[in-house]
Amino acid sequence: MNWKKTLDKYSAVIEEHLRTFLNQRVKEAGDYHPFIEKVYSDIEEYILRKGKRLASCSTLLTYKGYTGKVDEKILKVCIGIELYRHAILVHDDLVDLDTQRRGGSTLHKKFMESYSPYDSRFGDGTAVFAGNIAYTLGVRALMESGFSEEKISKVLLLTSEGYRAVNESQILDLLFEQKNVSINEWRVMASKRAASLFKITLLTGAIFGGALEEDMSLLGEAAENMGYSFDIQDDIIDSFAKKEEYGRSTCLDISKNKKPLHVIFALHAKDKKKSEALKCILGKQFLNFGEKDLARKLLRESGGLDAAKLTSKNHAKQARTQITQTSLTEDAKEFFNSFILYIEESLDWYK
Repeated sequence: MNWKKTLDKYSAVIEEHLRTFLNQRVKEAGDYHPFIEKVYSDIEEYILRKGKRLASCSTLLTYKGYTGKVDEKILKVCIGIELYRHAILVHDDLVDLDTQRRGGSTLHKKFMESYSPYDSRFGDGTAVFAGNIAYTLGVRALMESGFSEEKISKVLLLTSEGYRAVNESQILDLLFEQKNVSINEWRVMASKRAASLFKITLLTGAIFGGALEEDMSLLGEAAENMGYSFDIQDDIIDSFAKKEEYGRSTCLDISKNKKPLHVIFALHAKDKKKSEALKCILGKQFLNFGEKDLARKLLRESGGLDAAKLTSKNHAKQARTQITQTSLTEDAKEFFNSFILYIEESLDWYK
């Protein structure tokens, strides 16, 4: 199974259902107030920008891996997962002061540009409420999916706990910009970031698919390892990818004094001269090309990059082992294992 083709195939189906759902919500908003209709329309545009739909596809393929089918009920669930994911992204963009997301303006930037170009408070505040709206629409989609009340209740508890967890991790992520961070502290934070999202997406599919308790445990462990591996890779991309590959400026984490794992490893390196030199660059708001190149050089030569890559690969290998031990269909196992292997091998691009 080619995981990219599989992702493209089901992403298109999910997007079609997502578009129908959001179109209806825009119309409903218009009955309340024309400006709220425009806000919903902006939310719709933001969510429907071209993307891999990895979160919702993971839910769909886990469900299919236990039931052998894709039906309207799970597609409604996938709408909920996409809305949940984007509720987090709206707030994440705002907190990180990002201006671009998948080739367009972030939602707070979009609101500011469209309605109040000289007042960031309006754009920021509206984005907070828009993110909350996206979350509640996700809950609605799950509740209207047509699955049993018992299963829906389990998934709603899972998603609400996951939402709380990811907000806690975001608070720690902000805190880490203000202090020195140990590897163990990073692990505590990351356990509730991408790891939390992967748990929700896989376990939601498993709950609705009727997976046995033994598989729920294995999938939870696999999801956590996938999350760690994905988080590390995503942070490395921010430092080392080219702008053309990444779709936005690079080294943003370094300019904000964030503490991704490869930076933490570099700051704790034996070569104190290199770690001190890196400290001088961290938190500098506007990095020029030379400073970005120097930061990358220090991350490489200190061993920080290689140590983080090794950690990511170890988590990826554990995830593949755990996925293989489940009773998912062979097609589903092949999809997840090939995707995990892609994360693992993509780290070799950054040297």
